Amino acid sequence: MSEKQRTLANEVSLNGKGLHSGIEVIVTFKPAPPNHGYKFCRTDLPGAPVIDAIADNVTETSRGTTLVQGEASVATIEHVLAAFAGMRVDNALIEINGPEAPIMGGSSRMFVEAIKKAGIVEQDAERNYYVIKEKIAFSDEEHGVDLIVYPDDHFSAHVLIDYNSKILGNQYAILDQIDDFEKEIAGSRTFVFFHELEPLFRVGLIKGGDLENAVVILEREVEQEEIDRIATMFNKPGITEHHAGVLNNTKLRYPNEPARHKLLDLIGDLSLVGQPIKGRVVATRPGHYSNTRLARLIRQQIKRQTTKKEIPLLDTTKPAAMDIQQIKKLLPHRYPFLMVDRILEITKNHVIGIKNTTYNEAFFQGHFEQEHVFPGVLLVETMAQVGGILVLGNVDEPERYSTYFLKIDRMKFKHKVIPGDTIVVRADLSEPIRRNIVIMYCQAFVGEKLVAEGEMTAQVIKNK
Repeated sequence: MSEKQRTLANEVSLNGKGLHSGIEVIVTFKPAPPNHGYKFCRTDLPGAPVIDAIADNVTETSRGTTLVQGEASVATIEHVLAAFAGMRVDNALIEINGPEAPIMGGSSRMFVEAIKKAGIVEQDAERNYYVIKEKIAFSDEEHGVDLIVYPDDHFSAHVLIDYNSKILGNQYAILDQIDDFEKEIAGSRTFVFFHELEPLFRVGLIKGGDLENAVVILEREVEQEEIDRIATMFNKPGITEHHAGVLNNTKLRYPNEPARHKLLDLIGDLSLVGQPIKGRVVATRPGHYSNTRLARLIRQQIKRQTTKKEIPLLDTTKPAAMDIQQIKKLLPHRYPFLMVDRILEITKNHVIGIKNTTYNEAFFQGHFEQEHVFPGVLLVETMAQVGGILVLGNVDEPERYSTYFLKIDRMKFKHKVIPGDTIVVRADLSEPIRRNIVIMYCQAFVGEKLVAEGEMTAQVIKNK
């Protein structure tokens, strides 16, 4: 049964302090048209710039998720986005007059209440789910982090946390149906260990913390004098007791509230895919970095599937976007290792180039004597060189730079290439270039046949 997209019936505003900045801000949720998604608007900046809430725009994840687009940024947006995703609101404009979303009690509860106050209406457009067809995973073996999304007919999430703590040991949280978000997950507050409070405060973070918008976990007994000192620092004097490892005089809302909050963060961060997903997420020790990396991987999968539908057929009647002389000005490669003969099309986000193969190329004689096959390593090099042209086309004075490939992921060879084939390569940026690091998805075709595909990561370095 099809579902309609949803937005707010009316606008609604809230005000509060940012957790880390301590700045008082007003945030206003407004209705938005179909297929708008979630967007933040910094009304305090000249021109009121808009920031798309997508994983491509994530720049910082250490103590919350930060989005940057152009010169504008907005921080700690995961609880707001979790509320919209959890309430199945597809489209909203989120206006904010400061650099950070308000903490509002440390959970999504107040944002959910605001959404309910504004009302939710259906729109004349089908909800655009991305259905997971194959397992997608992000792992960080060093830190014991594993996030995997499996195919399923609806969204669900399973979260396991482990902090090697006597007080906060292994905890598990499950959300089987997104409709249970408001009751089971939205009220779960963020948490912090007591020993982290002063270091965070000293480096200029948690300026908006007041011990009421977070569960503070005390791993060992400390003197009352130390508790009083920290409590005064956060404008919460008078704490004279703690129990079950919780500093505040408030009780946990759920026995596994920290694990439920990690699930809340996961939902907020995965909304940065840009559309709701149908899949079962199993997350071990998740955090904002791993959450947003998984969101990027899902977005890349979506882009790959979209790109596959656009097979770049060779049209010899069209003039080249770059001929061999122009290519030589960008690439440092020369005979016998220049693997690009012509660029058919180039934009800021993608490039299409060709490599002509002939029997006269020396490597065919030894690869193989009885059945000549274009070497897979040279096919990868061809894709890399076409991608390098895309990269260098995005920098000033490209002749002063070179691209060096750092990593190749999920490279698959589908069909062999033989003498006489013309290889058409398409390379697409998977995300914006940041800190001179480029991630591209590359495909090689012969005619309408996909012969190879994979993801490449490169670094742009200035020549010495």
